[in-house]
Amino acid sequence: MDIDFPTLLPYVVFGAITLAIWAVMSALSGGSDRAAERLDYLKNPVNRGRGNEARGMGALFEKAAPALSRALQPQTELEQNNLKVKLANAGFLNPAAPQIYLAAKLSLMVVGLVIGGGIGAWKYGVTQSGLTALVLAGGIGFYLPAVVLWYLKSKRQQAIFLSLPDALDLLVVCVEAGLGLDAGMRRVAEEMNDTAPEMCEELDMCLLQLQMGRSRREVLHDFGVRTGVDDVKALVAILIQADKFGSSVAQALRVQSDAMRVKRRQIAEEKAQKTAVQMLFPLVIFIFPGVFVVLVGPAAIKFMRDMM
Repeated sequence: MDIDFPTLLPYVVFGAITLAIWAVMSALSGGSDRAAERLDYLKNPVNRGRGNEARGMGALFEKAAPALSRALQPQTELEQNNLKVKLANAGFLNPAAPQIYLAAKLSLMVVGLVIGGGIGAWKYGVTQSGLTALVLAGGIGFYLPAVVLWYLKSKRQQAIFLSLPDALDLLVVCVEAGLGLDAGMRRVAEEMNDTAPEMCEELDMCLLQLQMGRSRREVLHDFGVRTGVDDVKALVAILIQADKFGSSVAQALRVQSDAMRVKRRQIAEEKAQKTAVQMLFPLVIFIFPGVFVVLVGPAAIKFMRDMM
């Protein structure tokens, strides 16, 4: 029985990918000291308390990330900072996150090229359609991490924006009850840990930086940059001004809380006003045809009978 090349191509591609993965795992796992790996893992405060999440394939990929990301590394410091800010907005605070992100882009592009090339050669052969499938699959693999990062960033910023008014109201109550700003932030992080984990994670990071000796102004500034939410940046600016000029923090928080409450009410009113326009399309597509048949149907039937 003759076996042609297109039939063997998927098996060849699968074998090549398997051998490549095995070679990378063998190169990375050989001669490593488990105690040294554990110490390097615990150096990052973000990783503490996560257990065994970073072990296995994730740890191997993190080791290979510097070499894989070298080709896509940003050339200027501004580009590097922008990438770090984007990853921080999505909740990735690990110092190795930029390298892992770039390595994921390169790896998925290679996987897309292999899969697209195999499918294109199997279905179309060495033609323009096969080359199009190769380029399309590689482009999808390259830009897929950027799309996922944008989605995670938008979802996290939306969650922080929605939980900010409640956190701010609770912070105002704590400060007016006699607690300091640091103690109030700790209390808010404890009380809202279940309902607003994103906001509490940012507050915990601020408290950790304050305990490490950083100034409150730098901590608050980094808080606004990490979240990327405009309302958080406005709150941070007010707190920095109050701390700089010695004005009442409780009064500044009260003003910002009132402004956030007004903004939330305006957003609710805006959504309510849009409801009438948004309901127009379902009415026209689903309800109006039924009403049209009920009203015009009998007259149309009678007209057809009279014409016959």
